[in-house]
Amino acid sequence: MPTAFVLSGGGSLGAVQVGMLQALGARGVRPDLLVGTSAGAVNAAWVAQHGTSPESLARLAALWGGLRRSDVFPVASRRALLAVAGRARSLFPDTGLRRLLDDHVTMGRLEDARIPVHMVATDLLCGEEVLLSTGDPTAAVLASCAIPGVLPPVAHHGRLLVDGGVAHHAAVSQAVELGATEVYVLPAGYPCALTTPPRSALGVAVQALTLLIEQRLIDEVAGYDPSISVHVLPPLCPLSVSAADFGHAHELIDRSEHASRTWLAQGMHALPAQERFLSLHHHRSAPPPSDDRTSAA
Repeated sequence: MPTAFVLSGGGSLGAVQVGMLQALGARGVRPDLLVGTSAGAVNAAWVAQHGTSPESLARLAALWGGLRRSDVFPVASRRALLAVAGRARSLFPDTGLRRLLDDHVTMGRLEDARIPVHMVATDLLCGEEVLLSTGDPTAAVLASCAIPGVLPPVAHHGRLLVDGGVAHHAAVSQAVELGATEVYVLPAGYPCALTTPPRSALGVAVQALTLLIEQRLIDEVAGYDPSISVHVLPPLCPLSVSAADFGHAHELIDRSEHASRTWLAQGMHALPAQERFLSLHHHRSAPPPSDDRTSAA
């Protein structure tokens, strides 16, 4: 029974997936294949090369803990002006993310991965999802992470590719088409307890994309017949950390590992209608963290 881990996007909330991976590893659940989108593509690339051992995931947690927004979205005033003038395709360059990937994902090709890995991107012209399974891993992750207007699109075989979260079909369908009969969905989630809307262009763009990704996941998880076992790990709820805020990684990882361990121990991943645990909602005031997704269903 091939098992796939599907890791969705969510900006800085990609740190949440590290806790989920730690909880799955503690129960002996290992992936036979990985499908990553956007921030989830970064984590998928790491796991594909380094595996899911406690040591590997501790290093991934430390990597997220050391990230700052400027590492991923380096400020470049001239580029922002060029983007406004229509002379650049994005507000930020991808140099920071490229450097991060070159330092930590050193396999020569995606085909060299210890665990088969696939990245989801989107054709900028037609909106078609593009599955990247071969070639340069850095280019594949950059394409999957290219938030439209925020990070530059990536040229690939005559196409311009942007963030996979924009595609009509999310990564769950890709995992099934690759042969998985058991799918663990690791959603980065979205900040359901923000007290005010994001004020920066970056914050607005990333918030909108996280909502879109969540909607895609709901539709896809709801759409599979019983022959496919789909298990959703618990998105953090309530969550008041912006997807553009990289200053809370250790907190997110710890909360997620605890919530996921409890979730798995209680058998919540085996309940029917898993899509209900991804339901879109908003807390008017931020209650204390409970990570009880059943109340949001």
